[in-house]
Amino acid sequence: MTSAFEGVRFSVLDRSRTREGHRDGEALRDTVALAREVEAFGYHRFWVSEHHGVPGVAGSAPTVLAAAVASATRGIRVGTGGVMLPNHQPLVVAEQFGVLESLFPGRIDMGLGRSVGFTDGVRKALGRDKGDAEDFAGQLDELLGWFGGTSPTGVHARPSEGLTVAPFVLAMGEGAEIAARAGLPMVIGDLRGREKMRRGIDRYRDRFRPSPWAPEPYVVISGTIAVAATPEEARRLLIPEAWSMAYSRTHGTFPPLPPAERVEGLTMTTKERGFYESGLAGHVAGTEEQVAHELETVLKETGAQEVLVTTSTYDRAALVDSYRRLGRIFEG
Repeated sequence: MTSAFEGVRFSVLDRSRTREGHRDGEALRDTVALAREVEAFGYHRFWVSEHHGVPGVAGSAPTVLAAAVASATRGIRVGTGGVMLPNHQPLVVAEQFGVLESLFPGRIDMGLGRSVGFTDGVRKALGRDKGDAEDFAGQLDELLGWFGGTSPTGVHARPSEGLTVAPFVLAMGEGAEIAARAGLPMVIGDLRGREKMRRGIDRYRDRFRPSPWAPEPYVVISGTIAVAATPEEARRLLIPEAWSMAYSRTHGTFPPLPPAERVEGLTMTTKERGFYESGLAGHVAGTEEQVAHELETVLKETGAQEVLVTTSTYDRAALVDSYRRLGRIFEG
């Protein structure tokens, strides 16, 4: 079982999903607690995300949360999956990561995405519009320039200038080509769309230009992975997120995660049932043996150097157990 995973890193992205009957602050504390758990299981890095105005997500300030995670852990790499660069001035992003790297040297990752707010109201509140994502490549160049001291403004980013903070590009849409041209590691998902993912990886590798940040392509594949004692238990881990996605697509708002047993007792409309079943399909889920076999296939198909696990569920104990079981797979 170990040979397929030799040299492959496994990492975690936690979105600080809120749960029915629990406050937002608890979701953030759960994220910090999970970081400590997965560090003990041998995971390589732990990332947090950026969402604005979403009822089901508490993680709106990823660099702040990353500081809390880094403070609570000892050696695991900590970063963002990601900071949505079009929402921010590159100088401010550089300063924030410069502070993180100064406080936790050698442990900080700068995962960067090109999305803007999900709704017109959020974009207006951020002072952004959909078009701001179109200049992501330019924003990325500016951000990296602050670390190298190459800004034409004559301004110097403190304490960022001269520091090396590992940058990653989240490949959504044009992200693969942008990552390749910039010579940066790429994060691509999800595991449910294998053919599309492989095309993005091939495009990235074909067009990659070596840079001071990465001498060769580095591919991180991301997606939901659920591991349990039985296939049925693994599937139940997927139920809360599947229902939240189905609800968001039929009601226009993304809700906190419900308990699986409540979802199982719901009477759904045909449209809701269709989205719900779709949300359950295609993930890597099952027993340790089943998941190991499927991951081996995925890694052979993609040649990825790293797997970023993005699982969310209501039952936190079951989630920790899933990460523990997955850790046993890659640790051998």
